Amino acid sequence: MPIPPINTVLFLMGPTASGKTDLAIEISKHLNSRLISVDSALIYQNMDIGTAKPNKKTLSDHPHHLVDICKPSDTYSAQDFVNDATDQIKLAFANNELPILVGGTSFYFNALEYGLSDLPESTFASREKFNQLLHEKGSASLHKDLETIDPIAAKRIHPNDAQRVTRALEVFDISGQTLTALQGNKQGALNCQIKKIILMPDRALLHQRIKARFHLMLKQGFIDEVKTLKKDDKLHEDLPSIRCVGYRQAWQFLNNEIDEVEMIERSIIATRQLCKRQSTWLKSETQGLKLKTANVTKCLNYICNH
Repeated sequence: MPIPPINTVLFLMGPTASGKTDLAIEISKHLNSRLISVDSALIYQNMDIGTAKPNKKTLSDHPHHLVDICKPSDTYSAQDFVNDATDQIKLAFANNELPILVGGTSFYFNALEYGLSDLPESTFASREKFNQLLHEKGSASLHKDLETIDPIAAKRIHPNDAQRVTRALEVFDISGQTLTALQGNKQGALNCQIKKIILMPDRALLHQRIKARFHLMLKQGFIDEVKTLKKDDKLHEDLPSIRCVGYRQAWQFLNNEIDEVEMIERSIIATRQLCKRQSTWLKSETQGLKLKTANVTKCLNYICNH
């Protein structure tokens, strides 16, 4: 069995539908490793079909840590992810395993690599306050409030990004300082060697896979999955979980706001837009091994090259 360098972490990154999970599993068959999910949607329990979560048999045969760790009503921050992922990396090193961090959530990867600003922690009271405001006013209206308080952050955060809008307002509410003012001092970056593999198929192929995958999700019972979520009184359309691509559109369909054809079209378009954002971020990555198609031999050679 090949041996990776000591104190090394692997970032296996790629846009949605690129085949990251399959490649990570194949690599793990050749190395003593620990799979750690870097995906802001896979953290949620009972959201399996629409997130393209690996099935139960796959997760049983090849455990992925940081999957199914939250209820859809829970708040889970980038800091929570860094704390949890760091614990998993320490466990991997203690067991002489290579930590393989696999996913497409750029904010999580950046937080791990470069650290996070020293921001005030959320409290139960503040989360309740801003969840209620979000429910009453909506994300776009709160974004206008943010423009007044912190125009620089408002320019950087999309009005529909409810989680980041409310977090920026919450930071100001707790500390009296803007998010922009506090973000200059970052800390907590990983203190180890990071090797990166970026799986980036051609865009036309990704678009084809995204469309086929969504139609497969519908056959697998995606709408019934969202119907079950809607029965939970704690869940609403502005929560980060329900804003995941596909879920928001299915929620609107079940509310009779859009018809089935429009729901399918909007879901596929939203997933393609996510893919484009992820691809744009990955193109800025200058380090690491970039692949159009999965190649386990190339990956192993790259990982184990001291």
